[in-house]
Amino acid sequence: MMKQNLIAAVLAASIAAAGAPGASAQELYKIGVSAGLTGYAATVDRAWRDGVELAAAAVNAKGGVMGRKIQVIVEDNRSEPQEAVTVYRKMLSSDKVDVFVSGCVSAGNFAAAGLLLRAKVPMMLCSILPQQAEHLPWAFTTLPPAGFEVDKRLEYLKEKTQVRKIAVLHDPTPYANLQKGVAERNAAKYGLEVVSVDQYKQDDADLSVQISKARSAGAGAILKIGLGGTTLTAAKNIKQLGADMLLLTSLEDLAVFGPVSEVLGDKFFFVASPSQVYEALPEGALKAGIKAFLDPWREKFKDRDPNWASRGWDGVMLTVAAIEKAKSFEGEKVRAAYEELKGFQGTTGVYNFRPDLHQGITENPFVLATIAAGKVKVVQ
Repeated sequence: MMKQNLIAAVLAASIAAAGAPGASAQELYKIGVSAGLTGYAATVDRAWRDGVELAAAAVNAKGGVMGRKIQVIVEDNRSEPQEAVTVYRKMLSSDKVDVFVSGCVSAGNFAAAGLLLRAKVPMMLCSILPQQAEHLPWAFTTLPPAGFEVDKRLEYLKEKTQVRKIAVLHDPTPYANLQKGVAERNAAKYGLEVVSVDQYKQDDADLSVQISKARSAGAGAILKIGLGGTTLTAAKNIKQLGADMLLLTSLEDLAVFGPVSEVLGDKFFFVASPSQVYEALPEGALKAGIKAFLDPWREKFKDRDPNWASRGWDGVMLTVAAIEKAKSFEGEKVRAAYEELKGFQGTTGVYNFRPDLHQGITENPFVLATIAAGKVKVVQ
Protein backbone atom coordinates (compact mmCIF):
# COMPACT_ATOMS: atom_id res chain seq x y z
CA MET A 1 0.00 0.00 0.00
CA MET A 2 2.81 2.37 0.91
CA LYS A 3 4.48 1.54 -2.42
CA GLN A 4 1.30 2.37 -4.35
CA ASN A 5 0.92 5.65 -2.48
CA LEU A 6 4.52 6.55 -3.27
CA ILE A 7 4.02 5.86 -6.98
CA ALA A 8 0.85 7.94 -7.02
CA ALA A 9 2.63 10.82 -5.32
CA VAL A 10 5.47 10.73 -7.85
CA LEU A 11 3.00 10.68 -10.75
CA ALA A 12 1.07 13.60 -9.30
CA ALA A 13 4.24 15.59 -8.85
CA SER A 14 5.31 14.85 -12.43
CA ILE A 15 1.96 15.95 -13.83
CA ALA A 16 2.05 19.14 -11.78
CA ALA A 17 5.59 19.90 -12.93
CA ALA A 18 4.68 19.32 -16.57
CA GLY A 19 1.87 21.84 -16.32
CA ALA A 20 3.82 24.38 -14.34
CA PRO A 21 4.94 27.61 -16.06
CA GLY A 22 8.52 27.42 -17.30
CA ALA A 23 8.80 23.71 -16.68
CA SER A 24 8.49 22.68 -20.31
CA ALA A 25 11.43 22.43 -22.71
CA GLN A 26 13.03 25.76 -23.60
CA GLU A 27 11.04 27.62 -26.23
CA LEU A 28 12.84 27.98 -29.53
CA TYR A 29 13.14 30.91 -31.92
CA LYS A 30 12.60 29.42 -35.37
CA ILE A 31 14.38 30.78 -38.44
CA GLY A 32 13.04 29.54 -41.77
CA VAL A 33 15.27 29.32 -44.84
CA SER A 34 13.85 28.94 -48.35
CA ALA A 35 16.91 28.06 -50.43
CA GLY A 36 17.72 26.70 -53.87
CA LEU A 37 19.66 23.67 -52.68
CA THR A 38 19.17 22.15 -56.11
CA GLY A 39 18.87 23.91 -59.47
CA TYR A 40 20.86 26.86 -60.82
CA ALA A 41 21.21 28.64 -57.43
CA ALA A 42 22.53 25.58 -55.57
CA THR A 43 26.14 26.73 -55.21
CA VAL A 44 25.27 30.05 -53.59
CA ASP A 45 22.21 28.97 -51.62
CA ARG A 46 23.93 25.98 -50.03
CA ALA A 47 26.62 28.36 -48.82
CA TRP A 48 23.97 30.82 -47.58
CA ARG A 49 22.28 28.00 -45.62
CA ASP A 50 25.61 26.96 -44.12
CA GLY A 51 26.32 30.53 -43.04
CA VAL A 52 22.90 30.80 -41.41
CA GLU A 53 23.43 27.54 -39.53
CA LEU A 54 26.95 28.55 -38.46
CA ALA A 55 25.66 31.85 -37.07
CA ALA A 56 22.81 30.11 -35.23
CA ALA A 57 25.31 27.70 -33.65
CA ALA A 58 27.51 30.62 -32.56
CA VAL A 59 24.55 32.42 -30.97
CA ASN A 60 23.34 29.23 -29.27
CA ALA A 61 26.81 28.55 -27.89
CA LYS A 62 26.50 31.85 -26.00
CA GLY A 63 23.08 30.95 -24.60
CA GLY A 64 20.86 31.99 -27.48
CA VAL A 65 19.01 35.26 -27.88
CA MET A 66 17.08 36.62 -24.90
CA GLY A 67 16.94 33.16 -23.35
CA ARG A 68 15.84 31.30 -26.46
CA LYS A 69 17.93 28.97 -28.58
CA ILE A 70 17.68 29.35 -32.36
CA GLN A 71 16.37 26.52 -34.49
CA VAL A 72 17.05 26.73 -38.24
CA ILE A 73 14.51 25.07 -40.53
CA VAL A 74 15.62 24.69 -44.16
CA GLU A 75 13.53 23.77 -47.20
CA ASP A 76 14.74 23.30 -50.78
CA ASN A 77 12.83 25.47 -53.27
CA ARG A 78 14.75 23.86 -56.17
CA SER A 79 15.54 27.36 -57.48
CA GLU A 80 11.92 27.59 -58.70
CA PRO A 81 9.44 30.37 -57.73
CA GLN A 82 6.40 28.11 -57.42
CA GLU A 83 8.31 25.63 -55.27
CA ALA A 84 9.38 28.55 -53.07
CA VAL A 85 5.73 29.39 -52.40
CA THR A 86 5.14 25.78 -51.36
CA VAL A 87 8.04 25.66 -48.91
CA TYR A 88 7.26 29.09 -47.44
CA ARG A 89 3.67 28.00 -46.85
CA LYS A 90 4.84 24.76 -45.23
CA MET A 91 7.24 26.53 -42.88
CA LEU A 92 4.60 29.08 -41.89
CA SER A 93 1.77 26.62 -41.27
CA SER A 94 3.50 23.45 -40.09
CA ASP A 95 6.79 24.64 -38.61
CA LYS A 96 5.48 27.95 -37.23
CA VAL A 97 8.68 29.83 -38.03
CA ASP A 98 9.18 33.25 -36.44
CA VAL A 99 11.30 34.87 -39.16
CA PHE A 100 12.80 34.00 -42.54
CA VAL A 101 16.46 34.40 -43.43
CA SER A 102 16.07 33.15 -46.98
CA GLY A 103 18.36 32.55 -49.93
CA CYS A 104 19.18 34.15 -53.24
CA VAL A 105 16.32 33.07 -55.53
CA SER A 106 14.71 36.50 -55.97
CA ALA A 107 11.68 35.31 -57.94
CA GLY A 108 10.86 32.76 -55.25
CA ASN A 109 11.08 35.34 -52.48
CA PHE A 110 8.89 37.68 -54.54
CA ALA A 111 6.28 34.98 -55.07
CA ALA A 112 6.02 34.21 -51.35
CA ALA A 113 6.13 37.80 -50.06
CA GLY A 114 2.35 38.10 -49.87
CA LEU A 115 2.18 35.10 -47.55
CA LEU A 116 4.56 36.76 -45.12
CA LEU A 117 2.69 40.05 -45.27
CA ARG A 118 -0.52 38.30 -44.24
CA ALA A 119 1.24 36.26 -41.56
CA LYS A 120 3.16 39.34 -40.30
CA VAL A 121 6.46 37.45 -40.41
CA PRO A 122 9.52 39.48 -41.49
CA MET A 123 12.21 38.21 -43.85
CA MET A 124 15.89 39.05 -44.22
CA LEU A 125 17.02 38.02 -47.69
CA CYS A 126 20.03 37.13 -49.78
CA SER A 127 18.16 38.44 -52.84
CA ILE A 128 16.80 41.74 -54.06
CA LEU A 129 13.63 43.05 -52.44
CA PRO A 130 10.08 42.25 -53.63
CA GLN A 131 8.79 44.56 -56.32
CA GLN A 132 5.28 45.19 -54.96
CA ALA A 133 5.20 48.19 -52.64
CA GLU A 134 2.84 46.55 -50.13
CA HIS A 135 5.33 43.72 -49.57
CA LEU A 136 8.33 45.95 -48.86
CA PRO A 137 7.63 46.72 -45.17
CA TRP A 138 8.21 43.08 -44.26
CA ALA A 139 11.28 42.43 -46.44
CA PHE A 140 14.93 43.38 -45.83
CA THR A 141 18.10 42.35 -47.63
CA THR A 142 21.81 41.87 -47.03
CA LEU A 143 22.44 42.34 -50.76
CA PRO A 144 24.15 45.57 -51.86
CA PRO A 145 22.42 47.52 -54.66
CA ALA A 146 22.71 45.88 -58.09
CA GLY A 147 24.47 48.90 -59.51
CA PHE A 148 27.49 48.34 -57.29
CA GLU A 149 28.47 45.13 -59.12
CA VAL A 150 27.97 46.75 -62.52
CA ASP A 151 29.75 50.02 -61.78
CA LYS A 152 32.82 48.23 -60.43
CA ARG A 153 33.23 46.49 -63.82
CA LEU A 154 32.53 49.62 -65.87
CA GLU A 155 35.02 51.58 -63.77
CA TYR A 156 37.73 49.01 -64.42
CA LEU A 157 37.15 49.04 -68.17
CA LYS A 158 37.35 52.82 -68.27
CA GLU A 159 40.43 53.21 -66.08
CA LYS A 160 42.50 50.12 -66.87
CA THR A 161 41.72 49.12 -70.48
CA GLN A 162 41.30 50.51 -73.98
CA VAL A 163 37.91 48.79 -74.38
CA ARG A 164 35.12 51.20 -75.22
CA LYS A 165 32.46 48.89 -76.67
CA ILE A 166 30.87 46.25 -74.46
CA ALA A 167 28.25 43.51 -74.63
CA VAL A 168 25.83 42.47 -71.88
CA LEU A 169 24.95 38.79 -71.51
CA HIS A 170 22.42 38.00 -68.79
CA ASP A 171 20.09 35.31 -67.47
CA PRO A 172 16.31 35.88 -67.00
CA THR A 173 16.30 36.32 -63.21
CA PRO A 174 15.01 39.58 -61.68
CA TYR A 175 18.43 40.44 -60.26
CA ALA A 176 20.17 39.88 -63.60
CA ASN A 177 17.58 42.03 -65.39
CA LEU A 178 18.10 44.75 -62.80
CA GLN A 179 21.86 44.70 -63.41
CA LYS A 180 21.32 44.66 -67.16
CA GLY A 181 19.28 47.84 -66.89
CA VAL A 182 21.98 49.49 -64.78
CA ALA A 183 24.64 48.60 -67.38
CA GLU A 184 22.57 50.10 -70.19
CA ARG A 185 21.95 53.30 -68.23
CA ASN A 186 25.41 53.79 -66.73
CA ALA A 187 27.78 52.74 -69.51
CA ALA A 188 27.92 56.20 -71.05
CA LYS A 189 29.03 57.72 -67.71
CA TYR A 190 32.21 55.67 -68.09
CA GLY A 191 32.75 56.49 -71.75
CA LEU A 192 31.49 53.04 -72.81
CA GLU A 193 28.95 51.97 -75.41
CA VAL A 194 26.72 48.90 -75.04
CA VAL A 195 26.65 47.41 -78.56
CA SER A 196 24.95 44.08 -77.80
CA VAL A 197 22.47 42.81 -75.19
CA ASP A 198 21.42 39.17 -75.10
CA GLN A 199 19.71 36.82 -72.69
CA TYR A 200 20.46 33.16 -72.06
CA LYS A 201 18.87 30.40 -69.97
CA GLN A 202 20.62 28.99 -66.92
CA ASP A 203 20.76 25.50 -68.47
CA ASP A 204 22.10 26.62 -71.88
CA ALA A 205 25.01 24.44 -72.97
CA ASP A 206 26.24 26.83 -75.66
CA LEU A 207 26.45 30.62 -75.81
CA SER A 208 28.45 30.92 -79.02
CA VAL A 209 25.60 32.57 -80.95
CA GLN A 210 25.34 35.42 -78.42
CA ILE A 211 29.11 35.78 -78.16
CA SER A 212 29.53 35.81 -81.97
CA LYS A 213 26.92 38.57 -82.16
CA ALA A 214 28.81 40.59 -79.53
CA ARG A 215 32.11 40.19 -81.36
CA SER A 216 30.53 41.19 -84.70
CA ALA A 217 29.20 44.35 -83.04
CA GLY A 218 32.74 45.26 -82.02
CA ALA A 219 32.52 44.48 -78.30
CA GLY A 220 35.90 44.18 -76.59
CA ALA A 221 34.42 42.92 -73.34
CA ILE A 222 31.39 40.95 -72.16
CA LEU A 223 29.65 41.76 -68.91
CA LYS A 224 28.14 38.42 -67.97
CA ILE A 225 25.38 38.72 -65.40
CA GLY A 226 24.15 35.56 -63.71
CA LEU A 227 25.11 32.54 -61.64
CA GLY A 228 26.14 28.98 -62.33
CA GLY A 229 27.92 26.89 -64.90
CA THR A 230 27.17 29.15 -67.85
CA THR A 231 30.17 31.28 -66.86
CA LEU A 232 32.46 28.41 -67.79
CA THR A 233 30.38 27.83 -70.93
CA ALA A 234 30.88 31.46 -71.97
CA ALA A 235 34.63 31.22 -71.34
CA LYS A 236 34.98 28.08 -73.45
CA ASN A 237 32.95 29.63 -76.28
CA ILE A 238 35.10 32.78 -76.28
CA LYS A 239 38.22 30.65 -76.57
CA GLN A 240 36.74 28.32 -79.21
CA LEU A 241 35.72 31.30 -81.32
CA GLY A 242 39.16 32.88 -80.98
CA ALA A 243 37.49 36.06 -79.79
CA ASP A 244 39.83 38.71 -78.37
CA MET A 245 37.44 39.72 -75.60
CA LEU A 246 37.51 40.21 -71.85
CA LEU A 247 34.96 38.41 -69.69
CA LEU A 248 33.84 40.27 -66.57
CA THR A 249 31.37 38.35 -64.42
CA SER A 250 29.09 38.84 -61.45
CA LEU A 251 29.63 37.99 -57.82
CA GLU A 252 29.81 34.19 -57.56
CA ASP A 253 31.30 31.29 -55.63
CA LEU A 254 35.06 31.07 -56.20
CA ALA A 255 34.67 27.37 -56.98
CA VAL A 256 32.99 28.41 -60.23
CA PHE A 257 35.79 30.79 -61.15
CA GLY A 258 38.77 28.44 -60.88
CA PRO A 259 38.02 26.50 -64.11
CA VAL A 260 37.07 29.75 -65.90
CA SER A 261 40.44 31.30 -65.10
CA GLU A 262 42.16 28.21 -66.50
CA VAL A 263 40.38 28.78 -69.82
CA LEU A 264 40.74 32.56 -70.18
CA GLY A 265 43.70 33.44 -67.96
CA ASP A 266 44.28 37.19 -67.74
CA LYS A 267 41.21 37.97 -69.85
CA PHE A 268 38.89 36.94 -67.01
CA PHE A 269 37.77 39.21 -64.15
CA PHE A 270 35.05 39.01 -61.51
CA VAL A 271 33.39 41.08 -58.83
CA ALA A 272 34.54 39.98 -55.36
CA SER A 273 33.16 40.68 -51.90
CA PRO A 274 35.36 41.63 -48.92
CA SER A 275 35.24 38.14 -47.40
CA GLN A 276 36.68 36.69 -50.62
CA VAL A 277 39.75 38.95 -50.41
CA TYR A 278 40.10 38.99 -46.61
CA GLU A 279 43.91 38.78 -46.58
CA ALA A 280 44.20 41.87 -48.80
CA LEU A 281 42.06 44.06 -46.53
CA PRO A 282 43.60 46.68 -44.22
CA GLU A 283 43.17 46.21 -40.47
CA GLY A 284 39.96 47.77 -39.20
CA ALA A 285 36.33 47.21 -38.32
CA LEU A 286 35.46 45.43 -41.57
CA LYS A 287 38.29 42.95 -41.29
CA ALA A 288 37.41 42.32 -37.64
CA GLY A 289 33.77 41.77 -38.59
CA ILE A 290 34.77 39.24 -41.22
CA LYS A 291 37.18 37.48 -38.84
CA ALA A 292 34.39 36.81 -36.32
CA PHE A 293 32.69 34.76 -39.03
CA LEU A 294 35.72 33.50 -40.91
CA ASP A 295 37.42 31.79 -37.97
CA PRO A 296 34.56 29.32 -37.30
CA TRP A 297 33.88 29.05 -41.05
CA ARG A 298 37.42 27.95 -41.82
CA GLU A 299 37.48 25.63 -38.84
CA LYS A 300 34.49 23.78 -40.26
CA PHE A 301 34.77 24.31 -44.02
CA LYS A 302 38.50 24.93 -44.54
CA ASP A 303 39.18 26.96 -47.72
CA ARG A 304 35.63 26.86 -49.12
CA ASP A 305 34.45 30.20 -50.55
CA PRO A 306 33.02 32.30 -47.66
CA ASN A 307 31.12 34.96 -49.62
CA TRP A 308 27.49 33.81 -49.61
CA ALA A 309 27.84 32.16 -46.24
CA SER A 310 29.14 35.39 -44.75
CA ARG A 311 25.95 37.21 -45.71
CA GLY A 312 23.88 34.34 -44.32
CA TRP A 313 25.80 34.90 -41.09
CA ASP A 314 24.97 38.62 -41.32
CA GLY A 315 21.29 37.81 -41.81
CA VAL A 316 21.15 35.93 -38.52
CA MET A 317 23.23 38.47 -36.60
CA LEU A 318 21.06 41.33 -37.87
CA THR A 319 18.00 39.39 -36.71
CA VAL A 320 19.51 38.81 -33.27
CA ALA A 321 20.34 42.53 -33.03
CA ALA A 322 16.75 43.41 -33.98
CA ILE A 323 15.30 41.05 -31.35
CA GLU A 324 17.56 42.51 -28.67
CA LYS A 325 16.74 46.06 -29.75
CA ALA A 326 12.99 45.35 -29.72
CA LYS A 327 13.26 43.27 -26.54
CA SER A 328 10.67 41.09 -28.22
CA PHE A 329 10.26 38.09 -30.52
CA GLU A 330 6.99 39.42 -31.94
CA GLY A 331 7.07 39.76 -35.73
CA GLU A 332 5.88 43.36 -35.93
CA LYS A 333 8.32 44.53 -33.27
CA VAL A 334 11.26 42.71 -34.86
CA ARG A 335 10.28 44.16 -38.25
CA ALA A 336 10.25 47.69 -36.78
CA ALA A 337 13.59 47.09 -35.03
CA TYR A 338 15.24 46.06 -38.32
CA GLU A 339 14.41 49.55 -39.59
CA GLU A 340 16.31 51.11 -36.68
CA LEU A 341 19.56 49.17 -37.11
CA LYS A 342 22.31 51.61 -38.00
CA GLY A 343 26.09 51.33 -38.05
CA PHE A 344 25.90 47.54 -37.84
CA GLN A 345 29.27 46.13 -38.91
CA GLY A 346 28.76 43.02 -40.97
CA THR A 347 30.98 40.87 -43.17
CA THR A 348 30.05 42.72 -46.37
CA GLY A 349 30.07 46.24 -45.00
CA VAL A 350 28.18 48.50 -42.61
CA TYR A 351 24.39 48.12 -42.58
CA ASN A 352 22.19 51.19 -42.17
CA PHE A 353 18.47 50.50 -42.42
CA ARG A 354 15.64 53.04 -42.34
CA PRO A 355 11.86 52.82 -42.69
CA ASP A 356 12.31 53.91 -46.31
CA LEU A 357 15.50 51.89 -46.91
CA HIS A 358 15.42 48.12 -46.44
CA GLN A 359 18.63 47.51 -48.41
CA GLY A 360 21.18 48.07 -45.68
CA ILE A 361 24.49 48.32 -47.58
CA THR A 362 24.80 51.87 -48.92
CA GLU A 363 28.53 52.08 -49.79
CA ASN A 364 30.06 49.93 -52.52
CA PRO A 365 32.01 47.15 -50.78
CA PHE A 366 33.14 45.28 -53.91
CA VAL A 367 36.49 44.98 -55.63
CA LEU A 368 37.36 43.59 -59.05
CA ALA A 369 39.57 40.52 -58.95
CA THR A 370 41.17 37.85 -61.08
CA ILE A 371 42.86 34.53 -60.38
CA ALA A 372 46.60 34.24 -60.96
CA ALA A 373 48.58 31.08 -60.17
CA GLY A 374 45.53 29.73 -58.37
CA LYS A 375 45.28 32.74 -56.04
CA VAL A 376 42.69 35.52 -55.96
CA LYS A 377 44.28 38.86 -56.85
CA VAL A 378 42.62 42.27 -56.44
CA VAL A 379 42.97 44.43 -59.57
CA GLN A 380 40.62 47.34 -58.79
